Amino acid sequence: MNDFEEYRREFDDHALHKMLGINLVARRPGFGRICLTKNPGTPQGIGGGVHGGILAAMVDIAMLVAVFSDMREGAQPAGTADLNISYLRQAHGDHIYADATVVKRGRQLAMIEVSIIDDEDRLCAKGRTLYAFRTG
Repeated sequence: MNDFEEYRREFDDHALHKMLGINLVARRPGFGRICLTKNPGTPQGIGGGVHGGILAAMVDIAMLVAVFSDMREGAQPAGTADLNISYLRQAHGDHIYADATVVKRGRQLAMIEVSIIDDEDRLCAKGRTLYAFRTG
């Protein structure tokens, strides 16, 4: 089994990811893509779209995939320092994707942008996060 397949198996088996219906789609240095597969238990917001809190969780989860895909020597995870999300349209469809890209990585902070996209390739939300590191 290659590194991606092993990481994906561990990611997909995580209790929160299973509860939300989120799976890993892609992971490469500085990038991660996850997919939420809607089911009858998926929390809904106004108009039947995916609840905004779930989309915000997707921003945080996809960001972690991107950040941890390319850790620097000596960097120790310290957690999400800031998370911002702008909702642009309701997220409808059977599959909702979150694409995370590391924009800048410093010694103590990384900035990551996340796009939430529906299965018709429409941008539904845009997230921006800061992730903190401790240096040893």
